[in-house]
Amino acid sequence: MSNQCRPSDKKSPSAQCLREQILELVEAYHAATQAESEPFIPGQSVLPYGGRVFGAEDIQAAVGASLDFWLTLGPEGKGFEEELGAYLGCENVLLVNSGSSANLVALSALTSPKLDNPICPGDEVITVDAGFPTTVNPILQNGCIPVFVDVDPDTVNVDVTQLEAALSGKTRAVILAHTLGNPFDIDAVSSFCRHHDLFLIEDNCDALGSRYRGKPTGTFGDFGTSSFYPAHHVTMGEGGAVYTNSARLHRIAMSFRDWGRDCWCEGGDDDTCGNRFSRKWGNLPAGYDHKYVYSHIGYNLKPTDLQAAIGRVQLKRIDAFTAARKRNYAYLAERVKAFADDWAFQQATADSDPSWFGFLLRMRKPDHQRLTRICLELSRRKIGHRRLFAGSITHQPAYLTIDCRKVGDLANTQMMMNGAFFVGVYPGLTDTMLEYLGESLETVLTMKG
Repeated sequence: MSNQCRPSDKKSPSAQCLREQILELVEAYHAATQAESEPFIPGQSVLPYGGRVFGAEDIQAAVGASLDFWLTLGPEGKGFEEELGAYLGCENVLLVNSGSSANLVALSALTSPKLDNPICPGDEVITVDAGFPTTVNPILQNGCIPVFVDVDPDTVNVDVTQLEAALSGKTRAVILAHTLGNPFDIDAVSSFCRHHDLFLIEDNCDALGSRYRGKPTGTFGDFGTSSFYPAHHVTMGEGGAVYTNSARLHRIAMSFRDWGRDCWCEGGDDDTCGNRFSRKWGNLPAGYDHKYVYSHIGYNLKPTDLQAAIGRVQLKRIDAFTAARKRNYAYLAERVKAFADDWAFQQATADSDPSWFGFLLRMRKPDHQRLTRICLELSRRKIGHRRLFAGSITHQPAYLTIDCRKVGDLANTQMMMNGAFFVGVYPGLTDTMLEYLGESLETVLTMKG
């Protein structure tokens, strides 16, 4: 404790002095835990496919926010939204409690009666079958029909040659993820959407830091979405964001996030519009309090200020995290190139610069029995790995009876389901971990069925 913070005979330390002391102790605690942490031992220690990478500053941010005891979303959240917007070059960022909620808010916003031609129940939305459920769920949750197209086997993104075949008179939108951080062909998809007057949502949850033609992914469509789950590019534990360059869409998205209310005042603010008690809303009596007027059937999907405080520190490291992901991906690609006759790994889309989420390998001749043996061996070696998410959404138990359309036989999706897996490239991998991971891949890729 500094001298000015030491209690005298007449007074106790000030709150600011106590705060400084607490945060100094947090830094010392982090240093002590790092010093006492177990070293990585190949074959004995778990090597995860992803995880949080943090330092004393992240913990100090969380503790500092807890001392402020702003339990809901507040000034830290506002700061994060502004800083993420500056990083993306996007005018409007809205924090939510997860990437899943971000997709739900984005698609729900496009159903708003405040739009001239909103999406309606029964309308169709194009997506891919090889992906994660939360890209598809908002389509179903809004009463719409998913139309599934196949993926390109090299980029593992949407096969853009199938988009025209997916089109019908009911098509209203496209929602696609940048698979494992690899941007999809944004030129082709954006051109298709413009030509047919379709909404575009970029699920950017696995791709923060990726760029297409030098511009950040997530900023090309009507909405982009992010996730801040611990495995993702930056984390605040749970959390997500919806971003757009349209002030109108931003305001609608805020309504869906905030119970469906019509008022757009920030927490703690009143009468931003100057018409709080002077307008007529629906069948309510004239002058009803605008803060309690609801124009959408919405949700409460806000995160906390403590989470946002962590996210602000994490965001400062995004460039370093991205560089590490690229470096780790390049290392693994070099280690497995000798197996090219039997295996292929994901290739970057033309004109893109991915911030890779994982290193995906696929069998040129899919053999699920062999793949299972490989996954069991990786587990025995304590190496974290994952399949390509759901493999094929339409093969999953929850989706067997949904109302949907499929374009073609989705052959490449089946190939991914039966013959692909990925390992981690996250920034927490040390040289020792990477060496063990590369050596293990060289061993398992030679295993037979």
